[in-house]
Amino acid sequence: MTRFPWFRTRYAARPLAVAIVIACAAAQAGAQSPAAPVEKAAVEKSAPTPAAASVPVPASPAKSDASAAAGSSSAAPSTTAPDATPKSDAASRGVARAGESPPATEPAYTGPLAPLAWLNGCWKGSVGVGRRQREFREYWHPLRGNLMVGVGHNALPDQTVSFEYLRLEPRDDAVYYVAAQVGKPVVAFKLAETRREGGDEIFTFRTGGTGFPTYITYRRASLGWLYVEVGGRVSDKGAERDHKVTYPFRRVDCESGEFVKK
Repeated sequence: MTRFPWFRTRYAARPLAVAIVIACAAAQAGAQSPAAPVEKAAVEKSAPTPAAASVPVPASPAKSDASAAAGSSSAAPSTTAPDATPKSDAASRGVARAGESPPATEPAYTGPLAPLAWLNGCWKGSVGVGRRQREFREYWHPLRGNLMVGVGHNALPDQTVSFEYLRLEPRDDAVYYVAAQVGKPVVAFKLAETRREGGDEIFTFRTGGTGFPTYITYRRASLGWLYVEVGGRVSDKGAERDHKVTYPFRRVDCESGEFVKK
């Protein structure tokens, strides 16, 4: 203080003013220190950005419902891509779900072959065991163009016994069951009788010839069962006698082979 006599004479009597001057200088020095920008940056980083701020936007009356739906979805965005496939009213009610075909319905068949349209599909049966087991199958295409076409296969485990091409067709006088085997003449059996026995439907086809077979019967039973009976007369030790063979079929799924109770 001895080096500045003017300070003593001017400010000695005013200690309060000196203290105020020193405090202001310290405040200015603190405002210019390097720590202030860091604190400001931290505050700015923690503050919400304008995009995240919730600002109410007035919507027109015509779009109020859509705006409300959009607002609720933006609050919790989904991580899955939206399904762009339009959904019908039936799908929205749960009648048909996406990726699934609607339940198949049987068409309303008409014409002379309509009573036999149920044959459409795959049929399978077997008799015997082991290497003597004989498996027989029939497959019938659906009724189309007033005609049903089928194929039959009769086989042992390592050998085909017989196969034939089948068809059901209407002719002028009746419906005919036509069977064609390789190397044998085509045989046509006329639908001679249709009847019910209990809950079964029985269709009998006959041919005017002799020998074996002279008739074929398709018996539609319950729970997916089908009995095909082939009968006629055979020669046994020089004498003719009646002979018949019954093939028990079950309706099966054409792909999986599982039984179908239909």
